[in-house]
Amino acid sequence: MSTNRVLAGPLSDHCFSPGFKHEGTPASTKITIAGVPTYLSEPPKSTEGSTSPSGQPKRILIFLADVNGASWPNNLLLLDTFAQNGFTVLAVDYFLGDGIVQHTEPGFDREKWKDDMHELARGIMPKWWEAVKQEYGREAKYCVAGYCFGAPYTMELAADDAVVAAAIAHAAFLNEDHFRNIKKPLLLSCAETDHTFPTESRRIAEDILVSNKAKYYFQVFSGVVHGFANRGDPSIPDYRWAKEQAAQGMSQWFHRFLDESLAKGK
Repeated sequence: MSTNRVLAGPLSDHCFSPGFKHEGTPASTKITIAGVPTYLSEPPKSTEGSTSPSGQPKRILIFLADVNGASWPNNLLLLDTFAQNGFTVLAVDYFLGDGIVQHTEPGFDREKWKDDMHELARGIMPKWWEAVKQEYGREAKYCVAGYCFGAPYTMELAADDAVVAAAIAHAAFLNEDHFRNIKKPLLLSCAETDHTFPTESRRIAEDILVSNKAKYYFQVFSGVVHGFANRGDPSIPDYRWAKEQAAQGMSQWFHRFLDESLAKGK
């Protein structure tokens, strides 16, 4: 009988740490989809994120944020990075503005906040996702990038036929069945030291993916911890390089499978 152990477990202190502020001015705009605040970052008009002269469909990247929320400046800067790589990026604010960075009061109950936010996100995601497909069309090509808290929702969206590929950075809230059930190409961007997704769990996840002949790719960065992909100290070379490579790796991963999907006419 198979087990369904938790592999990317409860949030650690690294998850809740606000980390380091990254420099830059976000270019995204705030819109509303299905009544939910959403952040939109669009690519330069000459790139494939908008319909090309050849009539290629839009390349839509769904960004599912960590505990800091979609509106957190570091995450908004990440949206712009992906947009510069040719994607129309949509980040759903499934916390409705109540990211953990809003709570600095002494004695704040992080566990209750986490449970409340999962309940809120579970209610928001289905209607929001259906509205996105209505707005942008099923002919668009979708990929999903989830950070920490966003990992399980990334796996759930990846089950939709409209999604071509998925990626997760410093995963949380994943169990064995998430890896057994994934049918789409999956990239995992991981820290060598991660108390939420430790080495033993990462290797179990890889064994499951290998056993199922899944299409997958692990990035494992030394010298960094959970949170490196969006809130590490950019003055430290290991953190700066890992953050940049995580975003670049995801972008290349998505374009690879979007290109294949377009070539097949799917």
